[in-house]
Amino acid sequence: MQKINPSEITPEHLYFSRRKFIVGAGALAAGTLVSFSCRRIEPAPPTGEDFCASAKATGSTDELGANLTSCRDITNYNNFYEFSLGKEDVAPLSANFRTSPWTLKVGGLVNKPRTYDMNDILSRFNQDERIYRLRCVEAWSMVIPWVGFRLADLLKEAEPLPAAKFVRFETLLDPDQMPGQKDRSFDWPYVEGLRLDEAMHNLTLLATGLYGKPLPPQDGAPIRLVVPWKYGFKNIKSIVKIDLVEEMPASFWMDYAPHEYGFYANVNPDVPHPRWSQSSERRIGELARIRTLPFNGYGEEVASLYAGMDLRKFY
Repeated sequence: MQKINPSEITPEHLYFSRRKFIVGAGALAAGTLVSFSCRRIEPAPPTGEDFCASAKATGSTDELGANLTSCRDITNYNNFYEFSLGKEDVAPLSANFRTSPWTLKVGGLVNKPRTYDMNDILSRFNQDERIYRLRCVEAWSMVIPWVGFRLADLLKEAEPLPAAKFVRFETLLDPDQMPGQKDRSFDWPYVEGLRLDEAMHNLTLLATGLYGKPLPPQDGAPIRLVVPWKYGFKNIKSIVKIDLVEEMPASFWMDYAPHEYGFYANVNPDVPHPRWSQSSERRIGELARIRTLPFNGYGEEVASLYAGMDLRKFY
């Protein structure tokens, strides 16, 4: 793997961004949906060799023929400011992060608010593999075989009220475990949001694992959001709370640097970040730069969500 020069990457969060999942009957794209048996959340070895020794995926490429990013790269090069600004520091700093017991509270404008235990989540919602390309605003990307389930399945069980228009997500606040949260230059906890129709889209995933194993801490254990047509900072990690709300929630990066990070964060190669171009990207583990695709290549599935919107204004 080529080392990335630190001067090429500004430590402004983000990490994910792209990939159409392999789907089956009843989903959006053609292909085969490979089901994983529901599993009990267990502590997973946090870094490289141990975690990846038995890691498995059902395919070796995505639908465009791009190779999966190696398990070692995915688990050792992470944007997770709650632990560190250094991408290669997150894995060792999160090695002892406790992910069990873990609860996820779902509430707000719903008929049936509920607090889920992670074991309950894994038994109630079918865990399937989806290969998504995820793109960082810093112009790098990965291709990751996630294990998870549709966010829509969780939200439907909560029964959103008519007034609900947005979904607000919140990360665990625990500076004793997450040393990066002691940095007072940021307003913790990490918060993100989606429009309700974005959240209900079939591509939007709550991930509980990768490469066939439970998520390691550095990748957002035990449960995180994956929205493959958006830049990585929308893909909030280690979620403890989901609320349905009427007003657009103020997200972490939108509050911190609104001139750089908008609420929508749709991948748009024609709109440069103030400090770098978004027209191309480099896959971690590969040398060549490749052209960035609008909506990360998911335009056919998601462009209708933004019909009539000025995507330069609503960035």
